[in-house]
Amino acid sequence: MSFLSIEGKTFAIFGLSNRKSVAWAIGKTLEEAGARVVYVARNEERLASLAKILDGRPALCCDVEDIAQIKGVADRIGKEFGPLAGFVHSIAFANFSEGWQSFHKTGREDFLQAMQISAFSLVELSNALKPHLLPDASVIAIGISSYVAAPTYGYLSPVKQALEGCVRFLAKSFAADSCVRFNCVNAGPLKTKSSAGIPGYLDNYLYAEKLTPRKKALQTEEVANVSAFLLSPRSSGINGQGIVVDAGMGWNFFDEEVVRLAMRPEPRG
Repeated sequence: MSFLSIEGKTFAIFGLSNRKSVAWAIGKTLEEAGARVVYVARNEERLASLAKILDGRPALCCDVEDIAQIKGVADRIGKEFGPLAGFVHSIAFANFSEGWQSFHKTGREDFLQAMQISAFSLVELSNALKPHLLPDASVIAIGISSYVAAPTYGYLSPVKQALEGCVRFLAKSFAADSCVRFNCVNAGPLKTKSSAGIPGYLDNYLYAEKLTPRKKALQTEEVANVSAFLLSPRSSGINGQGIVVDAGMGWNFFDEEVVRLAMRPEPRG
């Protein structure tokens, strides 16, 4: 038996979008440890585009904006693959179709849609899947490592704060009649296809890399490794937490190189 002790256990991963996504990296890590993974994508079109990498793995569809689909996919997972040892919420969406704009100009409909998809869907999925979870199951959500006011990240930052709040309240709520744990993996900037759609993200990603003591950006596999640990019984003492995985970026504000570059004399005209 491996250290993680998840051989033969089943996990569901919500939010698979492509081979570079955090969801796929977590799934591969779990599979390498002997677990069975049920992947869930947003719709049939997305699922069809993933056929090659899925290669026959169990895969379903669920658009979390539709409560009927949430209930339907939960029932199907329970009947066909349950009980679950845990599940992953790796879902985020914000409507940046009109490009970047100041936070105070965020539209109500856009904000509420992002909140439902990116944060409250964790509550709805947890409620729907509760009958199909093992008593000591583990649930994780993928958050962000820093809640600084990064303008280019827009209103997703407060939405992700809400997601972490939901994690803690779910941990408390489920504790009334189970030992199901909830944690949030707060990842630093990653090179994913989804993040590429955020205005100005590349510059922030490269800046974050300079802030890491090792001068090497966080890798998606590193987030997946921590996620697999939190999903395993080896992390049984961790509950209701936001675990930061950012390669040290968050405490290295005064990195010598970054300070030197920021404070270099301005060119004279």
